[in-house]
Amino acid sequence: MIWSLVRRPFATSRFGCFALAICLSLFSASSILANEDKVDFESQIRPLLKARCVECHCAKSQHNGLRLDAKKFALDGGDGGPIIVPGHSDESELIRRVTSEDEFEVMPPKGAKLTDSEIALLRTWIEQGAVWPETEEDLSALKDERLDHWAWQSVAPTEPPDTKNPEWAKNPIDAFVLQQLAASDLRPAAEADRRTLIRRLKFDLLGLPPTFQEVEAFVADPDPRAYEKLVDRYLASPHFGERWARHWLDIAHYADTHGFERDMIRKNAWPYRDYVIRAFNDDKPYDQFLEEQIAGDVYHPEDPESIQATGFLAAGPWDYVGQVETQSEVLRRAAQADGLDDLSTQVITATCGMTINCARCHDHKIDPISQREYYALWAVFAGIKQGERPISASEVQRRQDQERALDAKIKETLAKLDQLEEKGSDLADIVGGGDGHGGGAPDHGVDPLNGNPLSGKLGFREGVQVNHFALSEHPFIDGVVIPNASNEGTPVSSTGIRVNEVPLTSGDVWDGIRNGPVNYQHTLKLGGIDFADKGQTLLSLHANAAITFDLDAIRAAGAPKALTFTSQVGYFGKTPTQGAQFAVYVDGRLQTNRHAAIGAEDGLVPIQVALPEEARFLTLMATDGGNGIGHDQIGFGNPRLLNAERESSSAETIETIAQLKKQLDSFQAELKSLADPQQIYSIVSQPPTPVHVLRRGNPEDPQEHVDPGTLSCLGLPAALGDQTTPEGNRRMALAEWIVDPHNPLTRRVMVNRLWHHHFGTGLVDTPSDFGLAGGKPSHPELLDWLADQLLVNDWKLKPLHRLICTSATYRQASSRNPNAEEKDADNRLLSRMNPRKLDAESVRDAVLAVSGKLNHKMYGPGFRDFDYQEAYAPVYDYITPDRAELQRRSIYRFVVRTTPHPYLMTLDCPDPANLTPARNATTTVLQSLTLLNNDFMLQQADHLAEQVRQEAGDSTAAQADAAFRLTLARRPSPTEVEASAELIEGYGLPQLCRMLLNTNEFIYVD
Repeated sequence: MIWSLVRRPFATSRFGCFALAICLSLFSASSILANEDKVDFESQIRPLLKARCVECHCAKSQHNGLRLDAKKFALDGGDGGPIIVPGHSDESELIRRVTSEDEFEVMPPKGAKLTDSEIALLRTWIEQGAVWPETEEDLSALKDERLDHWAWQSVAPTEPPDTKNPEWAKNPIDAFVLQQLAASDLRPAAEADRRTLIRRLKFDLLGLPPTFQEVEAFVADPDPRAYEKLVDRYLASPHFGERWARHWLDIAHYADTHGFERDMIRKNAWPYRDYVIRAFNDDKPYDQFLEEQIAGDVYHPEDPESIQATGFLAAGPWDYVGQVETQSEVLRRAAQADGLDDLSTQVITATCGMTINCARCHDHKIDPISQREYYALWAVFAGIKQGERPISASEVQRRQDQERALDAKIKETLAKLDQLEEKGSDLADIVGGGDGHGGGAPDHGVDPLNGNPLSGKLGFREGVQVNHFALSEHPFIDGVVIPNASNEGTPVSSTGIRVNEVPLTSGDVWDGIRNGPVNYQHTLKLGGIDFADKGQTLLSLHANAAITFDLDAIRAAGAPKALTFTSQVGYFGKTPTQGAQFAVYVDGRLQTNRHAAIGAEDGLVPIQVALPEEARFLTLMATDGGNGIGHDQIGFGNPRLLNAERESSSAETIETIAQLKKQLDSFQAELKSLADPQQIYSIVSQPPTPVHVLRRGNPEDPQEHVDPGTLSCLGLPAALGDQTTPEGNRRMALAEWIVDPHNPLTRRVMVNRLWHHHFGTGLVDTPSDFGLAGGKPSHPELLDWLADQLLVNDWKLKPLHRLICTSATYRQASSRNPNAEEKDADNRLLSRMNPRKLDAESVRDAVLAVSGKLNHKMYGPGFRDFDYQEAYAPVYDYITPDRAELQRRSIYRFVVRTTPHPYLMTLDCPDPANLTPARNATTTVLQSLTLLNNDFMLQQADHLAEQVRQEAGDSTAAQADAAFRLTLARRPSPTEVEASAELIEGYGLPQLCRMLLNTNEFIYVD
C-alpha cells in the first residue's frame, strides 16, 4: 500500500504525508468485533499489514520513511512522526487519513476505501492501547540485511593465488589479476615498450612529460632493473607531491576563494595546499595524514605543520553572506546548516567513501545510515568555525616579544620628547574618552546622534535628526550635531550658538566620531604619514557630523588660557577630489575658507586656529559635499590644543628633540618592518552548540537532541562523547574512529583511489561511494590484499605506488584485443592498459615544460593569473600569463570558485565547489578549438618555436627534428620531417609547434 503525496502544506499536519491507510477489505463487516471485545493483533491486524502494507513499508521499501513490518518501526512512525497514539484514536494520524474526504489525503489512495465497520475495528484496536505483541517475526524484521554488504565487513587476510604464468607476473598484484583473467579465458597484453613506459610513469607520478634525453637514456639503459630504478627516482622527486596533492585537493574541493555570491579572496588558504604536497613527498603515514587534517591542532597544538593540516576542514566553499552579513537569523541558520553538511560530507566521503549527506532529510534510503547518525556527525564539528589563525604559536610569541621591546623603546622616547616639547591636549584622545593626555581608548568615540560614548563599530544610522544639538557626558565635549542647511541655522553649542554657512547635505550618517578610523575606513595613510604609527593620532568623522569642545572646561583642567588649535586635515576615503567638506568654528565663527572641499588627492591640509582666552567653543565639522556620504571619511590628524604663549626652545634642546625624533622614526620603522606571523585560513575552535535532528533537514524544525557520534554500520563503537565533551576531543575521537585498523573502509577507499589514478578506473569504479548503490570491486581479494599491505607498510603510500607501478599489470601495452573487448568491454579485468587523456593541469604544465617556460618554484602563495577588481561580488578577469611568476605549475594556481579558468575548465578541470573523486574525461569540439586557438596555446607555440630556432638554427629539417624532440621526446620519421619542413616553409615554425602541441601523441598517455 503506497501513500500518495498531499497538496496540503507540510505545516498543516505534523505527520506529513504517510502511506498508512490500512485497507481492511480482507475482512467482512461480520468479522469486526464489537467495541467491548478485545481486538487480537496476531489474527486481525498483522495479516492486514502483511497483505496490504508491508510490500511498500519494509526494510527494502520504506515509503516516506515508514515501516510496518515490526512494532519498533510502526509505532515510531516515519518521516512525519508517530501515526498511532495508543488510547487516542481521534489524535491518531492513521484515523484522520482513513476517514478523510480530501482526495489527496484519504488512504488508501487507490481502490476501495475502508468501510465504517473496518474503521470502527481500527479505532477499537487503538483505543484499547494498540497492543502489538513482539514475536520472532518482529525480531527477524529488525535485522537489517544491508549490514551484510561487502564494504562493511572486515578486511579479510588474503594470500595471493598461485599464478600459472610466473614469467609474466612481477609481484603479487599480477597473481590476483591473472586469476580473474584466467576465469574469463583472457590473457594479459605484452609489456609496453620503454618509450611508452617512461612517458606513462612520469605523467602518473610527476604530472610532467619526460624529456628526449630522459627517454633516450632509459631506452638505452642495459640494467635489467632500469625500470624499477626509474620508479624509485620518480617517487623520490619533489614533483611527486605536486602531482598527487592535486588528486587529494580534488576530494577536499580546495580553492582560494569563498564561493557563493561574495566570492571573496582567502589570501592564506595556500599553506594547507603546501602541507598536502609535503605530506605526499615525505610519505607521511596515511593515518597520521588523516588525523592531522581532522584534529592536528588538538594532537599537536605547537606544531605548525599540524595547524596547516587543519586547512582541510576549511577547504570547501563558505557562504560569507549567510554566515556573517545577513541580518536574518533564519538565513543564518540555513547557511550554517549547509556549512555543516558540506564539512561532514567532505570528511566522511574523502576518508570512508560514504554518501552520508543522503541522510540529511531522512534515514538513508539505500545504506544503513540513520538520520540521527548523520546529525551526530554534525555534533562533532559544531564547535568550529572558519577563519584566519596563526600557524605557529612560537612565532606569534616571538613577534609579540619583539613588539613589546620596541613599544617600550618608543614609549621611553616619547616620554623624553614630552619633557622637551609641549604636546598640549590631544582632541582625538578626548574623543576616545581620555583627558587629552593619553587616556583615551583607541577606536572609541562619541555617537553623533546623541552624544553618548561609543565603542563598537556601526554602519548606516537610523533615526537621524539633523540640526539637533545633543549634549555629551564627557566634561570636555559640549555636544554633537548632524549638520544640514537650514533657515534657522545649525546649533553648535549648548548655549544656543547657531551657524548659517552649512551646505545642503544628504542628512545620512555612518558610524560615529572616533579616536582613530571610522568603520570601513579606506586608509590610514595620507600625505606620507601613517596615522597608525606610534605618536600619530587621528580624530575621524564620517560626514555628516560635527563635534564641539568646551574650551573653558579644558582650561579648568590645567590647560593654558590662550591656546592654538593645530591639525592636518585630510580625506581618507577613495574619492580623488571634491569628496567631502570640512569646517572649523570658534564660538560659531567660521575659521576655514568656507567649507573646504577635499578629496584623496589633496593630501593633508594644515590648519592653525588662534583660540584667545575669551574663546569658549571649538567646533569641527564634516559635511558630504552634496554627493552622498560614500567614503566621506574626514580625519583631523594630530588635533592638538597648544599653549599660544610657549617660549622658544634653546638650540641645544632643539637638537636633542631632533635626535629623539630620529630615534623614534627608527623604532617605528623597525616596528612596521616586523613580519606578521604567517596565518592560515583554517578553523577556529569555540564552545560547541547543541545539535538536533532536523525534520526533513529543515533548520527551523529541530527535533530530538543528538550527541557527537558516527556510523554504526561498520561494527565499531559509534558514540564519540556527549554534550560535555570538549570540541577538540570530538574531532580526535572521529579521527581515531576513521583510522582504526578495524575500520573496513578507510584503507580500502585509499588504496582504491591510488588504483583509480594509476589505471583510470578503480577496482571499485565509484571511488567515493562504497555503499550499496556504488560499484562492486572487480578484484575483491586484490582490494583487501592492498588494504592489508597499507598496514604492513605502516600506512605509507609510496610502497603501494611502487607495487602498482612495478607490476606487470601496470606495464602492459594498451593494444586492443577483440576477444577481450567482447568479454570485458570496460577492461575491468585489466587484460591491457587503459590509454588516458591528460587532465587539464597536466596539459598546461606539459605545454609550459616543452616550451621552456615552466617555472619550477615550489610552495608559497598561489599565482594570480587574473586582474582583480574589488567589489561586493569581486570580479576576476583572466589574463594570458607571460611572466615567470605566472608560469609555475598549475598546483600553485590561485583557484577561484565562481569564476573558473576558461582554458582549464574546457579541458575538464573540476568545479571546486564540489568534491571530485573522479574527473570527467571528455572529448569535445570545444576542447579541440581551445587547444588550437587559445591565446595561451598560441603564445607557448611562439616560445617553443624560439627555443627550436636557438637549438636548430635556420634549417627546416633540423627545426622539425628539434620540434619533435622537444614536444614528443622522439625523433621524427623521414615522412614527418618532409611534411614538417613543408609546413614551416609555407606557414612558419610556430605553426608546426602549434600542430605538435595538438597531436594525440602529446595530449594522451598510452
